[in-house]
Amino acid sequence: MESRLTLPDGARLAHDTTGAATGSEGPLAVYAHGMSLSRRVETGMDLYSWDAVAALPGMRLVRYDARGHGESTGGADPAGYTFGHFADDLLALLDRLSPGRPVTGMGSSLGSATVLTAAVREPARFDRLVLLIPPTAWETRVAQADLYRKLADAAERGGPELLARALAATPVPASLTGAPGYPARSLGVHREALPSLLRGAARSDLPAREEIARLTRPTLILTWADDPGHPVSTAEQLAELLPGARLHVSADAAAIRTWGDRVAEFLAG
Repeated sequence: MESRLTLPDGARLAHDTTGAATGSEGPLAVYAHGMSLSRRVETGMDLYSWDAVAALPGMRLVRYDARGHGESTGGADPAGYTFGHFADDLLALLDRLSPGRPVTGMGSSLGSATVLTAAVREPARFDRLVLLIPPTAWETRVAQADLYRKLADAAERGGPELLARALAATPVPASLTGAPGYPARSLGVHREALPSLLRGAARSDLPAREEIARLTRPTLILTWADDPGHPVSTAEQLAELLPGARLHVSADAAAIRTWGDRVAEFLAG
């Protein structure tokens, strides 16, 4: 079931609901995708599947396109593409989907930063967190931010095609060798939003460690090895900061393909 939410600044978020209890008042999990992807692009990558989550008894699973991605709209101001602004969008979506009940917040890469930032701001909105491939943070964020600024300049000079070629030339992490859909064959971000998205990411970082440590929600953290853009060090630090968090590091594509089942087991428990 496809729907759209108009945000206070006029941007519109496209989202869909699947699951055993579509349209009911059952448990709700909301998933945010990674940077420059979309629901369609991420599905096409076929790294992991959410079928097991959607099949949980009574479950409703919502996936949405972040602003400036996929079927959602977005402006050209880099301030609209920071972690904080993406978190505002997620909280606005929760106002519509589940105003009176907490939800499971799930996200990958940029999506995990979105969920974590939103949970720090309004922890009562979430009952559990699922963080996939958390991005660079704190000490490792400086070099990544510099890379994003350079990529933004390249995107303005040569458009998404130049950026796509640059990303395609980036070495594939050993853990993703043999994954047929990685890297993504196309970008899910709108052409005109791409430089702003990269500059917004360069301005962003995860919340401070002491803020994250105050979160008490059960958390599952899944990441893969050998990826400097999603270093294991971030996942390990989050696992240490978040009370009772579970961490799993996958060493190969076969292990990554089990993530949907791992998440379903976590939610069922």
